[in-house]
Amino acid sequence: MSTRNITLIVIGALILILGWSGCNGYNGLVSQDENVSNAWNKVQSDYQRRADLIPNLVNTVKGEANFEQTTLQNVIAARASATQMKVDAKDLTPEKLQQFQANQGQLSQALGRLLVVSENYPNLKANEAFRGLQAQLEGTENRIKVSRNDFNDAVKDYNVKVRSFPMNIFSGMFGFKAKEGFKADAGASKAPEVKF
Repeated sequence: MSTRNITLIVIGALILILGWSGCNGYNGLVSQDENVSNAWNKVQSDYQRRADLIPNLVNTVKGEANFEQTTLQNVIAARASATQMKVDAKDLTPEKLQQFQANQGQLSQALGRLLVVSENYPNLKANEAFRGLQAQLEGTENRIKVSRNDFNDAVKDYNVKVRSFPMNIFSGMFGFKAKEGFKADAGASKAPEVKF
C-alpha cells in the first residue's frame, strides 16, 4: 500500500469516528434537553396544583366573617401574578427563571401570612375543610420542592454534558447552551429569628 492510500484510509476513519461521535453526542444532548423540559413541566404542574388549591382555601377562609380582607386580597393578587407568568421549557433564560421564581415566592409569602394569621381564628382552625386544604397545601409545597430539586438535577446533568469535552464543541455547533436551575431566594441563607 502506498503512503497516499494509508493517509486516505486514516483520514476516512477519522471522519467516520468524528461523524459517529457527533451523531451520538447530538442525540445525547437532545435526550438531556428533553429531560430538562420534562422536569420543568413537572415543576409547572406542581405550581399549578398549588394555584388550583388557593381559590378553595380563600373561599373557606372568607367564611370567617372577621378575617383580614387585606390578607385575602394579597393572596388573590399574588396568585394572579404567579399564574400569569408562563415560561417555556425551550426558553429558560436566567432572567425568566428568576422572574418566575420571584412571582412564585410572592405567592408563597402571601400564603404563609394567610396561614399565620389564621392561627388567630379558632373557628377557622377547627374548620375541617380548612384543615384539609391546609394539609393539601403543605403536601403540594413538598411536591414543589421535590420537583424543583429534580429539575435542578436534570439541568446539572445537561450542563455537564454540554460543557464536557468534546461535547462542548458539538453543543456549540448545534446551538445547545447551558441552562439555569433554581437558586435559593435572596436572604434564604439567614435563619429566621424566632421570638416568644
